[in-house]
Amino acid sequence: MGEHVIKLPDVGEGVAEAELVEWHVKVGDLVREDTVLAAVMTDKATVEIPSPVDGEILWLGAEIGDTVAIGSPIVRLKVAGEGNVKNTSQDESGADGIPAGASHGDRLPPAQNAAPSSSGLSRGSAGSPEPAASHPRRSADPRDKPEDDGVKKDRAMPSLSGAPRAEGEKPLASPAVRLRAKEAGIDLRQVPGSGPAGRISHEDIDAFLARGPQVARATGLARKDGVEDIKVVGLRRKIAEKMALAKSRIPHITYVEEIDVTALEDLRATLNKEKRADRPKLTLLPFLMRAMVKAIGEQPNLNALFDDDAGIIHQHEGIHIGIAAQTANGLVVPVVKHAEARDLWDSAAEVNRLADAAKAGTASREELSGSTITITSLGAMGGVATTPVINYPEVAIVGVNKIMVRPVWDGTQFIPRKMMNLSSSFDHRVIDGWDAAVFVQRIKALLETPALIFVD
Repeated sequence: MGEHVIKLPDVGEGVAEAELVEWHVKVGDLVREDTVLAAVMTDKATVEIPSPVDGEILWLGAEIGDTVAIGSPIVRLKVAGEGNVKNTSQDESGADGIPAGASHGDRLPPAQNAAPSSSGLSRGSAGSPEPAASHPRRSADPRDKPEDDGVKKDRAMPSLSGAPRAEGEKPLASPAVRLRAKEAGIDLRQVPGSGPAGRISHEDIDAFLARGPQVARATGLARKDGVEDIKVVGLRRKIAEKMALAKSRIPHITYVEEIDVTALEDLRATLNKEKRADRPKLTLLPFLMRAMVKAIGEQPNLNALFDDDAGIIHQHEGIHIGIAAQTANGLVVPVVKHAEARDLWDSAAEVNRLADAAKAGTASREELSGSTITITSLGAMGGVATTPVINYPEVAIVGVNKIMVRPVWDGTQFIPRKMMNLSSSFDHRVIDGWDAAVFVQRIKALLETPALIFVD
């Protein structure tokens, strides 16, 4: 038998390290060739690491959330044959820098050998949090205690230990005590009474509360004091870093404008009703994308990336629109490349394709990068107005709010119209408020008179 070390492979051009986001195995598992061992993330692209051999897992070299350099050992297996690790008594260390003479337990990451933490979590062999075993505390029974001075206690009296009363036994208490217990979320059946016939007093309530959180409380009013520690890893950490970078470096200006989309919604419904079988269903987004392409043609400074370290604005000719999409793992931004060269239906098809890939977790690194301006939308939950965060290092982001039917004055009467707000943010270092307003007003004009979208 021998040992085989698996090192983190090259997971992308120019990538020097990756974050470990998931273990699929633990120490002691038997794996086959091509079994997925772990998943790592680089720049929002998740890559699975398969096993090249059959064997038994002896050691895992990182914990969830660790950043691992390319070429670093991450798994050690016991395999049939010699393996790829020279492991003799004359060697001071193995091929991967792990002492060859050390036991496998000694080579485990510290958290794998540590006792459960005070947070109530224990770590499995892969370093991922696992719930600690729950051991309910058994209330003391007065019958287990020695009798005081040889006097036998009345077993019919309520227990002073806090044990529940017998089924159907009604606790004795004054209305004031009952009201206090109700407000505190206390089940009086769990409170031992010190008064005659087990009557519960305010002092008994005080003593009950002094013992801390109780198991049984009144339904819906129980106090909860637990704290769950959740490590920020993977995509959520990438999102947090990106948002913090954008807010710390970019002075945002947000411009909100109301748009009457009644005509646009009528046109969209007509086009969807009469569409060909080979064309996708149209949402609002393709119309907005085409309007943005036209507006950017008149203001190309909005389609840019600002390298603030070098003091250079990279103004792009190609319009690559990022579409912020919510997935089960968090927010990602797939990119519709060269929107200027796509018509309404081609734009819709590409948005659908990218959205499906993002939700399935199969979007490539190239599909999740390279945007020059971004759209963010919460759909029907879009709210009345938002303050979107710019996708750094872009200089503008267009936010879509929900469509609502509201009464609008036409000069003689109020009529129902479908209204929607656009909430757009701009990098105020390079985009003046006037330019931001001109950009949004141009989009407004195109969406309110949608025929203009099709006029070259």
